[in-house]
Amino acid sequence: MERHFEQELDKLNRRVLKMAVMASDQVGRAMEALINCDTELAENIIEADIKLDELDVKIDKLCQRIFALTQPVATDLRLIMSSLKLNNDLERMGDLAVSIAKKIEGISGFKDIIEELHIDELAVSTSNLVKDVVQLLNSRQTVLIGDIFNASKEIKQKNRAISNQIIEKMMEKSDVVVVATNLVIILTHIERIAGYCSNIAESVVFIVEGKIIKHSHKGDKTQP
Repeated sequence: MERHFEQELDKLNRRVLKMAVMASDQVGRAMEALINCDTELAENIIEADIKLDELDVKIDKLCQRIFALTQPVATDLRLIMSSLKLNNDLERMGDLAVSIAKKIEGISGFKDIIEELHIDELAVSTSNLVKDVVQLLNSRQTVLIGDIFNASKEIKQKNRAISNQIIEKMMEKSDVVVVATNLVIILTHIERIAGYCSNIAESVVFIVEGKIIKHSHKGDKTQP
């Protein structure tokens, strides 16, 4: 029974990491589609979402099965509880990538605005942040967590500054209202992706150290 339990936990770890890799791939491709205004790539992202949804259900069912067949305690209980939250955060991250992809057609032909506002640089930073989160999930090296919190905070700050510039442009030129609105929505999704990255980092701290650090890092740039 104990060996079966360990096998189930190992399977859970592997599935959560696979979910993270798939979500990271979706976000990375969404950022690429945004930078290049690539509508074909955007369609591929939307079509690939079903695989992420299927894995989401598998992870939830596996957690339910482990709870039903065993009585996990201490570190094992933390892992299972955190896996449920990680799964939810990663699934939502994938959904946000799809939501961004659905807006690409509405901004196609305006690549110059994306470059002028440095949205392309923000997109690269976001893609890199998600990759760092996958590395954190795989390594469980909590020394990386402070950098993730700082990067997430920086993305949010840049995001809001760019959003303000877009609103100013909307007021100056009525002909950019549609594309500007789509860009503001995309930026909102990017900010939420950065927020989920912080959530995932918090979950890793809980798994490794048993500490709940929700909100505690928001006013500190150096400590998680």
